[in-house]
Amino acid sequence: MRIWYRNLDVTVIAAWIVLVLFGLIAIYSTTHGPKAEFLLDSVRQNFDRQLLWVGISLVAATVIFLLPVRFYQNAAFPAYILCLVLLVAALMFGPSINGARSWLRFGGVGLQVSELAKVGTVLAVAQLLASRRAQKAPLRFGFLVVLLILIPASIIVLQNDTGTALVFLALIPLMLFWSGFPFATVVLIVSPAVAGYLALVFRPAAFVFSLLVTVWLFLQTRERYIAAFAFLLTAGTTALISLVLPRVLSEYQIARILSFTNPEAEEYRYTVGFHLVQSKAAIGSGGLTGKGFMQGTQTQGDYIPEQSTDFVFSVIGEEFGFVGSLIVLLVFSYLLIRIIAAGVQMKHPFGVMAAAGASGIFLVHLFVNVGMATGILPVIGIPLPFLSYGGSALLANTMMLAVVLNLYMRRDDLSIYGY
Repeated sequence: MRIWYRNLDVTVIAAWIVLVLFGLIAIYSTTHGPKAEFLLDSVRQNFDRQLLWVGISLVAATVIFLLPVRFYQNAAFPAYILCLVLLVAALMFGPSINGARSWLRFGGVGLQVSELAKVGTVLAVAQLLASRRAQKAPLRFGFLVVLLILIPASIIVLQNDTGTALVFLALIPLMLFWSGFPFATVVLIVSPAVAGYLALVFRPAAFVFSLLVTVWLFLQTRERYIAAFAFLLTAGTTALISLVLPRVLSEYQIARILSFTNPEAEEYRYTVGFHLVQSKAAIGSGGLTGKGFMQGTQTQGDYIPEQSTDFVFSVIGEEFGFVGSLIVLLVFSYLLIRIIAAGVQMKHPFGVMAAAGASGIFLVHLFVNVGMATGILPVIGIPLPFLSYGGSALLANTMMLAVVLNLYMRRDDLSIYGY
């Protein structure tokens, strides 16, 4: 009998512990600082609740480590369907929290099902791309992958949680590219999303992008129908976004997307750009080593909205400075490198794609959240994995990490089951 736990990558677990500890320290600072007496009781309890979710996440990870690898392949599509059911239930019956209907309550416990849907979607896409048929018809399966991701993403948009929906959409190019799809195919599939964003920011740039993509794809493939299809997709998306999306998104949501180009402009500085201005001030004032634990003026003065969730990196930057921020980024980088290395070493495409999906989600969250806190990206409400306050996100991210570690531990067992 093989002792499977000998293959457990303890350095990844150590990285998880470091990140969780940084998050707990930051949350404690924001809820138990000098002005904690002025906070609501529910806010002051955030640290205790997060500590409880750390324990729950550890129990979930332990259970995941004990399950055989075949379980994840068999459970991939049922888990995906269950996630869709939960998303629809949250949309129809869930409470509205911060304007989004993405929560379900089980007794006294609230669960943000869109976070758990990431796990189910990654497993389903991994199982689909692990099929031998995906290699024989890449374009067809590429669009099936898009469909699998678009369905939960669309429901989440209806829940009014556009930030989480964007994370789902970012999975499309990452997983397709890692699965070996031709780069031109990935560009063809992704180009409508880029054109749509440009249509919101600056419409002429979207049409220029459509022309450039069309010409580039023709030069790469020498196929006129692919180039024509690309133009129809990108130009059609641009027209659709320009006409329809302003009627779907509120003026506030569109302003948040546009404000990052100049958050200090008069029309944004004290409204949707306020988060960016205060976050940049906090990080900049931290200097090399920071102002000290619970000593940040922006943090303790509560100038940064959502500072224990979406802007937790600002707390670290102000109170622990460049050194503390660098440690967090280096540990995250190591975690991502180890996940990617695990995917490379796995022999089965299901394990490879599960690692690709997990690393993709963590990378997108890290890039967007830190970019949001430093003012280089718009504020779209995406938490920093393992650090931001939020039990559902911590649980889902820990589960995803545990699945990859389990598949890596049992990679020799995984390979015997074929495709």
